[in-house]
Amino acid sequence: QVQLVESGGGLVQAGGSLRLACAASGRTTLGTSYMGWFRQAPGKEREFVAAIIWRQGTTYYADSVKGRFTISRDSAKNTVLLQMNSLKPEDTADYYCAAARSWGEIRNPGLYDYWGQGTQVTVSS
Repeated sequence: QVQLVESGGGLVQAGGSLRLACAASGRTTLGTSYMGWFRQAPGKEREFVAAIIWRQGTTYYADSVKGRFTISRDSAKNTVLLQMNSLKPEDTADYYCAAARSWGEIRNPGLYDYWGQGTQVTVSS
C-alpha cells in the first residue's frame, strides 16, 4: 500500500507560479513504475498533466502544459514535485498525485493504482 499526500496548492494570479509536492509513504517506491500528476476542473473529466518514470527520470507532459510545467522527483525523500510557471486561468483545477505499479499508457488515469486526496489550484485573471 502507498499513501500519497499533496501540498502546495493555492490562489495565484495569471502569470504566477506554484510548486506542488507529493509525498509518498507506505511501501513507497518499491515496484513503482510511474508517478504522475492529473487535474480535474469542475464539470470536466480528470486529465493528464505530467508524469515521470520513477527509476529513469524520463518525463512526459500534456501539450497544454509543455514548456510551463516541470515534473521532478527526489528519490531520497520519495517526493514528486510539479513546478508550475506562467499559470493561466484554464489551469484552475484540483490537482492529484498518482502512482502506478504497472507499465502501459502513461497518460491513462486507469493505469494508476494509488491517488492522493488532491490539492486545489486557482488562477485568477
